[in-house]
Amino acid sequence: MNRRLIVIDGNSLINRAYYAIQRPMITKEGLYTQAVYGFLNILQKIRKDYEPGYMVVAFDRKAPTFRHLEFEGYKAGRKKMPPELAMQLPVLKELLDALNIRILEIDGFEADDIIGTVARIAEEQDYEPLIITGDKDALQLATHITKVIITKKGISEFEVYDYDAMMDKYGFTPEQFIDFKGLMGDSSDNIPGLPGVGEKTAQKLVLEYGSVANLISNTDQITNAKLREKVEENAQLAIMSRRLAEINTQVPIEVNLEDYVEEEPEYEKLIELYKKLEFNSFLKKLQIPEGSDQHRSDRDSGEIK
Repeated sequence: MNRRLIVIDGNSLINRAYYAIQRPMITKEGLYTQAVYGFLNILQKIRKDYEPGYMVVAFDRKAPTFRHLEFEGYKAGRKKMPPELAMQLPVLKELLDALNIRILEIDGFEADDIIGTVARIAEEQDYEPLIITGDKDALQLATHITKVIITKKGISEFEVYDYDAMMDKYGFTPEQFIDFKGLMGDSSDNIPGLPGVGEKTAQKLVLEYGSVANLISNTDQITNAKLREKVEENAQLAIMSRRLAEINTQVPIEVNLEDYVEEEPEYEKLIELYKKLEFNSFLKKLQIPEGSDQHRSDRDSGEIK
């Protein structure tokens, strides 16, 4: 078996799937399903394109994280999850359970932190981690071995980043992406960054000074008087913003990579869920191996000829 490990950002992908499918999908019982349907399509594409030997999905929890404790305004401006999407999260987790795909979540940390921790451990143990997410924050986790795969358009196109791809696109290392985010901020997470500093200026500063800390230590070298004043007056804000942007790769969570090995689904549960969700196309594509309990059951009932 190959040692390729897919680590999925569950919240990011179900959000992406929900907004990518324009028309609502509703069962006869009134359950919205388009986000779960889109997620399954992404999952199938990932398996087809990358043929992983291992897979795990990380989720956020509602509990505040260490970032909220440091900065009360963290993610304060984010819109509440639509109820039509929120109702699909437990359904997705039930489906992942039927597919025998492990789920990881822990109070006090975000899915990004869990993903970073799993990827670090996997790389240390000679696995090949592939991170699947729609969140560019994860680009800081790219290495010569770990790849970050960003959902680019809808649910069908991806951009792949490793260390070299990051250098080609931005001119700086994945670790320096944290400094980049610390300087420019992030409106979606309400990370302030340096006031008035956008993407181009942040990139220029990282290329010139290397890090937030080095920039703050060398403000006398900034020739633009207005920019120098901004940096000097908001140094602590930039330092805090960098901390908020940094993914914690030391989350206190038990990680046993062999638990994430790709296995056959629990077919009985899966078929029941597909029927409940009215996923007829997935039912038709479901291939039950001969010799499995479900295959014998279906054969005895006359469903398999």
